[in-house]
Amino acid sequence: MAIRAAIAAVAIGAAWGGALLGIAASAGQAARAPDVAVAEYPVAKAVRVGGDEKQTRFVMDFDHKVDLAAFTLADPYRVVVDLPQVNFRLPKDAGEQGRGLIKAFRYGLIMQGGSRIVLDTNGPVKVDKSFVMPPENGQPAKIVLDLSPTDRDSFMRAIASENRVARASKPEPPAPKSDSDPRPLIVLDAGHGGIDTGTHGPGGELEKDVVLAFAKDLRDKLEAGDKYRVSMTRSDDTFIPLNDRVRYARSRNASLFVSIHADALPKREGQADGATVYTLSEKASDAEAARLAENENRADVIAGVDLTAEPNDVANILVDLAQRETKTFSLQFAKAAVGELKHTARLHKHPLKSAGFVVLRAPDVPSVLIELGYMSDKDDLSHLSSPGWRERNAGAVAQAIDDFFGPRLAGAGLRR
Repeated sequence: MAIRAAIAAVAIGAAWGGALLGIAASAGQAARAPDVAVAEYPVAKAVRVGGDEKQTRFVMDFDHKVDLAAFTLADPYRVVVDLPQVNFRLPKDAGEQGRGLIKAFRYGLIMQGGSRIVLDTNGPVKVDKSFVMPPENGQPAKIVLDLSPTDRDSFMRAIASENRVARASKPEPPAPKSDSDPRPLIVLDAGHGGIDTGTHGPGGELEKDVVLAFAKDLRDKLEAGDKYRVSMTRSDDTFIPLNDRVRYARSRNASLFVSIHADALPKREGQADGATVYTLSEKASDAEAARLAENENRADVIAGVDLTAEPNDVANILVDLAQRETKTFSLQFAKAAVGELKHTARLHKHPLKSAGFVVLRAPDVPSVLIELGYMSDKDDLSHLSSPGWRERNAGAVAQAIDDFFGPRLAGAGLRR
C-alpha cells in the first residue's frame, strides 16, 4: 500500500526507552518458550519501611544477594528500583506500608530477567544511599534505600543527569527478522502485566491474568485455522510499555492489532457490565470511555517508565493521511467484533465506543481495544474466569477477524 510504504520511511524506527529496551521483541519471540521455574530466582521474603518526613529507610529481605539500580522520576514523584528477576513472596498488602516520605509502593516483573519496585513518594526526594547487604550471621540478604526530602529544582536536575547517562549507554533495539510468509500478521496485546496488575476482582482476581488467558485462547483459535500469523506482545507475566506495544506491531507490518482488557468500575460510579469494543478518537465518545482511556494510559506511570524522552511518531502529513484510512479499517473490524460477540457474550449497553488510548495510536495498523467485561460485576467476573466462556468468545473474535479479512484474502488484496 503506497501510504504505508511512504510513512515507513519517515515514522518507523523511533528510539526505545531506557532500561526497557527490547521488551516487546523478546516477549514476542518467547511466545512458545517453556517457563523457567520460579525456584531459580531470588525470593523477596519481607519488607519494612521506617523513619519519618526527614529520613525514610526502605528495606527488603531476600534469600540471597541481588544487585540493584535506583533512579527517580517526576510527576508524580517516584523512586524506581530495578532488580534481576525476583520471586516476590510478600503479603498482599505489603505495598500499603507507607511511612515517612513513602506513600506506598508496588513491585513486579518488568521484563524477562528483570523486576522492579516503584516507591511513590510524598514529594521530591533524593536517594542518599542505595546498597545491598549480603546474608551474614543468620540474617537474610537485604537491599536498603535511604531517602531524604529535597526541592523540585534539585530533583529535576538529578533526573536530567540520570537521563544523560542512560541515553549515552543505550544500545540499539534489535531489528525484527524479515518474514516472507504472505499471511496477515495479527498482533494480540494482553493488557497490563508484571508490575502493572490492572484492575482487581473482589476475590483477588487480576486483570493481567484474565486477559492473558483470553489472548492465549484467541491465539490458539487463530493458529488452528492456519490463515494468519499470530504474535503476542506478551505471553507471560511481563510488563510492556504502551508505546513499545505499538512499535512492536508497526515494526512487523502487522495487519491488525487487538488489545485485550477487562475493566472495573468504582462503586461510586454506579454499575456497568458487558463487553465493549473501542477504537481511537481524540474526543471520547462518552465520560466513561474517557475515564477508561485515562486509566489505561497510566500504565507506564504505574510501572515507573520515564515518558519525558518519548518521540513524536506522528510528524508528517503522510502519517495523518494513513491514520484516517486506518481509523476506517479499525471501525470496520470493531463493528465485526461487536456483531460476533453479541452471539456469545453479554454486551455493554453501548458496545461500540472510542477514546484516546495510547495503544491504538499506530497510524498504519488497524487497531481496536476489546474490554471483555467488568471485573467489578459479579456475573461478568464469573464469565471472565470461566474457560468455557473464554473459549466461546475467543471463537467469536476469531470469526470477526475472518469476517474482516475474508473479502481481501478471497480477492488476493492482502493488506500488508
